[in-house]
Amino acid sequence: MRGLQTVVNRQRGITLIELIIFMVVVGVAMAGVISAINFNVRHSSDPAVKKQVLAIAESLLEEIMLQNFSDPNGGVNVVEASRDLYDDIGDYNGYCMATPGCAVASVSDITGAVIPNLNGYTASVTVVAGDLGPAGGLITSASGAAMHITVTVTGPLNTTVLLEGYRTNYGI
Repeated sequence: MRGLQTVVNRQRGITLIELIIFMVVVGVAMAGVISAINFNVRHSSDPAVKKQVLAIAESLLEEIMLQNFSDPNGGVNVVEASRDLYDDIGDYNGYCMATPGCAVASVSDITGAVIPNLNGYTASVTVVAGDLGPAGGLITSASGAAMHITVTVTGPLNTTVLLEGYRTNYGI
């Protein structure tokens, strides 16, 4: 009987070493989970900044694409004095939102009114003659019938979006 009792008694509970090993494993796992949560909390505002940068770029590109291809006043393209007077896509070439050197303090709409809570964003535009179409049916930059529009917007956290579009002189 004595041999049978020793086998039964050895199966009760856990040892101190097993308990310590369990606590170390759980502690390491918890440290990993907490560090992942901490990373996500620190970077949770990134998507909002990216969406704002993209929204600014899309709205500026759409504004340009909806303008006339050439100056409606006729003659040589004259760059208008301010954005609310721009009447063709060529007026936007070299446009920089807000101040010289593209150091933007605030984002404004087409009328020049400042959009609140969008500080720290920069936007610049280039409009140049571009080649367009497959080989054989190519519109060359020399013809002046297609313009390549590039809008670059940079926001906080060095988030940059570059949108490009082509506008053709489909009225000819």
